[in-house]
Amino acid sequence: MTAARARIPGPLLGIVSAFALFSIIPAPVLPTIDRRIATRAIRSFPWMGLLLGMVAGLIAGAVLAADAGSWLAGVLALAWLAASTGGFHLDGVADTADGLGSRAGAQRALQIMKQSDIGPMGVISLLMVLLVDLGALTSLTGTAAGQGAGAWWRVGLLILIGPSVGRASILLATLPQVPCARPGGFGSLVAGVTRPGAASVNLGCLGLVWAAIGWLVAGWTGTLLVVISAGLALGWAMGWTRHLVRRLGGMTGDCFGSLNETTQCVLWVLLAIGAALLW
Repeated sequence: MTAARARIPGPLLGIVSAFALFSIIPAPVLPTIDRRIATRAIRSFPWMGLLLGMVAGLIAGAVLAADAGSWLAGVLALAWLAASTGGFHLDGVADTADGLGSRAGAQRALQIMKQSDIGPMGVISLLMVLLVDLGALTSLTGTAAGQGAGAWWRVGLLILIGPSVGRASILLATLPQVPCARPGGFGSLVAGVTRPGAASVNLGCLGLVWAAIGWLVAGWTGTLLVVISAGLALGWAMGWTRHLVRRLGGMTGDCFGSLNETTQCVLWVLLAIGAALLW
């Protein structure tokens, strides 16, 4: 155990922590699980999303390159993203929907969210998010398929942005001014860990990477599409965070999961619509 811990280099501790805390992908044993580790994990969270997205993009691109159909490409990309996280964030979508859908007060809603079962609102919301995700990815892959056999890599690049933007929303939701609704829960471990300066630098670097990906896809047109879509998706994230804070008194682990998944969903929808209009 000690040897495994010692092998984690300092610069890699953040990304290792992100994979260890928020995925089922095997990672070295963490030295501890405390606020310091949580801070590093959240800072690396969008970059972890970029890595997961690369695999999803490669899967979708490979299916398109094999001419196996846009629908299968979208399904397999989503299956990878859900499997790699053990459905962790999707569970947050369902639990948050159950709590909000109960129309009960904040404390009762939080109790409902903590229960292990999923109610009708949770099932409906989970299905809707997945269906919209699938529709957006199918649209993206279908648009690329119409551009000829060599366009598969464009879709792969656009798909990989989604998990990164979704997780970037967590940077904004873990700023010090965003309260925690349930002290002692998993959400309290990461609540308020992101300093404004660190969030600005991180988002700035991510924005450059997203813009570069857009450039590779379609030059300045692709850059504008990606940057505007990411900005609008993060705008949604800020609005959803404010609503959750007003409704529940703060954020929980389930809230972070719903924020991640819905922001990713919004980003893919915007990219799909924009790509269809531009291509």
